[in-house]
Amino acid sequence: METLENIFGVGQNLTAWQMSARAFVTFFITLFLIRIAGMRSIGKKSAFDTIITIMLGAVLSRVIVGASAFFPTVAAGFVIAIVHRLLAMIAVKHKWLEKIIKGQQRQLYSNGKINWDNMHRSSVSESDLIESVRLLANTKSLNDIDEAYIESNGEISIIKKKGES
Repeated sequence: METLENIFGVGQNLTAWQMSARAFVTFFITLFLIRIAGMRSIGKKSAFDTIITIMLGAVLSRVIVGASAFFPTVAAGFVIAIVHRLLAMIAVKHKWLEKIIKGQQRQLYSNGKINWDNMHRSSVSESDLIESVRLLANTKSLNDIDEAYIESNGEISIIKKKGES
């Protein structure tokens, strides 16, 4: 026990080596928790998935700096990962829950018209939309675009008119 206290320290009066040892161990604990939560938690970048990143970072950082006890803090991180995974699994089968926790796409442009209500609701300006058209469709004009959406992860997707390359 004394050896572990020498390596990892106790409380908040930690040396650089002790904080480094805690960071090393916490890295692998976090990796394990992200694996429990599922790969989508870092891949999709939606608000639902960003929550786990922020919360695990906030909770587990307390272990590194000695602000909270090790095991209760890791247990809290475990609960965060499990709740995220369970909600994601349930949302696959229940579209109403998926809509609540993950959001849904909104059509921003269709049939030559900008949907201003959805633009305002999504906090997307006309110049944001045109920028996405340039970046994603390699064109300067909405005339070459069939539809545009803001996806649940906040990214804008563009569907070009048929025959446009």
